Amino acid sequence: MEKKILITIDGQEVTAKPGQTILESATENGIFIPTLCHYSRTTNVGACRVCVVEVEKARSLVASCCMPVSPGMVIRTNTKQVRDAQRMIVELLWSSGDHNCLTCEQNGQCELQNLIYWLKIEQPRFPIQAPGYAPETSNTMIQRDLNKCVLCGRCIRACNEIQVNEVLDFSMRGSHAKVGPAFDADYIASSCVFCGECLQVCPTGAITYRQAKFAGRPWETEKVRTTCTYCGVGCQMDLFIHEGKIVKVSGNREYGKPNEGSLCVKGRFGMDFIAHPDRLKKPLIRYDKNGDLKEASWDEAYKFIADKLTAVKKASGADSIAGLSSARCTNEENYLFQKFMRAVIGTNNVDHCARL
Repeated sequence: MEKKILITIDGQEVTAKPGQTILESATENGIFIPTLCHYSRTTNVGACRVCVVEVEKARSLVASCCMPVSPGMVIRTNTKQVRDAQRMIVELLWSSGDHNCLTCEQNGQCELQNLIYWLKIEQPRFPIQAPGYAPETSNTMIQRDLNKCVLCGRCIRACNEIQVNEVLDFSMRGSHAKVGPAFDADYIASSCVFCGECLQVCPTGAITYRQAKFAGRPWETEKVRTTCTYCGVGCQMDLFIHEGKIVKVSGNREYGKPNEGSLCVKGRFGMDFIAHPDRLKKPLIRYDKNGDLKEASWDEAYKFIADKLTAVKKASGADSIAGLSSARCTNEENYLFQKFMRAVIGTNNVDHCARL
């Protein structure tokens, strides 16, 4: 039986598990501690210090995301000292960048914005001095604006620890510190595979979907969970829909399996085909070799295919026919397709687009 540790948080006695941090224990027991750099699937680094709390007999405030619990620990999350420290940190972050919410794609979904409102900060006490970096718009998928970066390191840890692409890291020092690929290259010139994991974990508007720019505010979109159609893995995703169109896509972390919130480049960015003007929506049949394609019903299309396959098989044998399946079908559909080719047509000439 797993050993439990008794601790006290804000006067409430709670149980924690050995090895848990203060933040994990508080969250598990429904006690809110604000965070910014913390991301549950990556290493705890305590970079931003927004999650500081008071621990009895400790010499100073401690970062709750990194401090492990110990028996009898007494923790206070809502004292004047704690709130003053959190306000100071958030004001410094606000004043060190260009956090203009009016045109930011993350307005309404920004963790820094939420913290400022939660801490009731109307204006930072320090002059706002943005670094003046030029926005990176060299690719069609990810836009970076390092003027909004708070150096939390979440994108770096997501890239290195979740996707293990190891594209991003910190460079420079002090007020010149920034995040990016090696040699200060932009994404398009780096080894980035555009999975978009960094985009999904960014707490501010420093990394955003370029395709979603001005396509709809977060509160205007409807979130719909679905299954990615690009392969048979079954990755769970959230579609953000505005006025009948998909604005952006993110991995669904709440459901968990099989992708645990991560997506590949196709699953996250390859949704333009849905509303593309060249997309086929009804069957088209060319009845003679030199004729034009004509719109047909599904029954007509099925009959046309069956008649043609029957004629070819009768004239040249089953092995004159081959079938190519698609990774965008489900595993069950691919199974039925190969079964159809082998049992109905009578050939083993079956291949799959993911193998080619």
